[in-house]
Order: sequence, then structure tokens, then C-alpha cells
Amino acid sequence: MARGNTMPVLSAIIITKNEAANIAECLDSVAFCDERVVVDCGSDDDTVRIAEGRGARVTFHAFEGFGRQFNHALSLAEGDWVLSIDADERVSPALAAEIQKAVREGTFDGYEMPRSSSFCGRVMRHSGWYPDYVLRLFKRGCARWSDDLVHPRPVCDGPVTRLTQPIIHVPVRKIDDALSRMDRYSTASAEMLFAKGRRVWFVTGIVRGAYAFFRTYVLRAGFLDGREGFLLAVLNAEGTYYRYMKLWLMNRARKR
Repeated sequence: MARGNTMPVLSAIIITKNEAANIAECLDSVAFCDERVVVDCGSDDDTVRIAEGRGARVTFHAFEGFGRQFNHALSLAEGDWVLSIDADERVSPALAAEIQKAVREGTFDGYEMPRSSSFCGRVMRHSGWYPDYVLRLFKRGCARWSDDLVHPRPVCDGPVTRLTQPIIHVPVRKIDDALSRMDRYSTASAEMLFAKGRRVWFVTGIVRGAYAFFRTYVLRAGFLDGREGFLLAVLNAEGTYYRYMKLWLMNRARKR
């Protein structure tokens, strides 16, 4: 909510589905924002109760893809500026200060920030996971997300620059999290490619999967991230393999 009787200057927006383990810490890290908007798509855990207890404005919106979900959350923001953050991300005090300075100065329309991600307890400095710049802060009305079902990207119409402090990202606490995420995302990616009429050979998944491992572990220096770097490279290979195998099976079923 806005502080005092003034309109909110900075709105934080978050989309959720069963994020009870993450949402409290996430919301606490953006308590410096004038309002915090949570758009939930039907959690059956304590996500909504926790978010409301932390003072967030929580609404329900049926899931139609990540891009549309983000855009709906964006439409609810009342601030002059919008900070988009995922439930498994945190804003450090140093980044919060840099965000507040950027909002006060308003020199640019959008701001990217590096993202520091951990995998099974290890902060990954290579493997394509860092610095992983993401556009998360922008003037309201200057940016929208693509309508992609998975991995949508916000696009800003005005000038964009970069902040220096990283946003903290904790996407994978244990290997089970990674496996369930891989299954969900490979299915959604396959469905998106299928809707676009993409056709693949049976060997496509094998070749693409092998290259995904090589790219993560060798080209992106995943070997410097130790055992976790190897695990991540294998998971990237599996995710890619299953994405194209699921797409191949969808195409085969359509021919029958």
C-alpha cells in the first residue's frame, strides 16, 4: 500500500503458485517498496495467507502463460515505477539502495541488474548463470512482457542501463526441485513449439541434449562450478532432451 496519503512511487509485483516456502522472505526483501502486488493462480498451500499477512495486495488470476501472468500483475501496479521479482528471488539492502537511487534520479526508463543464482546450496559463478542480467525495474507504461508461455522477457521501449548490485536468486535448493522444474518447463516449452508448428526429428533431442551439456560444462565453464556445475550441465542436457522428445511425440500423435 502507498505510504501516507500519497500515490505509490514504486510497486513490486510477484506472481505465485505454491510459494509458501519463499514468499515471506521475498516480500520482506522488498518492504522498501510503496506497494507489493501478488498475483496468485491458485495456490493450495499457505502462499496467499502468508502474503496477506506480510501486507501485500493479493489477487487471483487464472494462469494462461507466464507472459500474460506478468502483464496482468503489471496492470495492477499503481506506482510510477515497477519492480518485478520472482518469489525465489531476494533484494539485498545494497540493491534496494541502488534501486531507490535510480527511481529518485529517473535518468533511464529501465534498469537491468545482475542475478546471482545458487544451485543446491552453491552460488554459481559460471555455467551461464552469472551475471545473467535481467530487466526488472522500469517506469510503468514503458515495458511489457512477451506472451511466451515460458521464459518471457520484459521489453522496455525507452533507454535502459544496468545496476551493479545483484538480485539474489535461489531457484534450486535440492535436486528434487530441479527435476520437477525440468519436467514442467520441458513440457511447457514443447507445447509452445508445437503451437508454432515446429517439427523435429527423433535424433533432435539427442543432439540438442548433448550440445546443451557441452555448452554449459565446457563453453560456459561449468567445470569451474565444481560438482554442482556438472549436475547443472546434466540437468540442462536432460531438460533439452525431454523438450524435443516431447515435441517429437506430439508431432507423431498429430499424424495419427
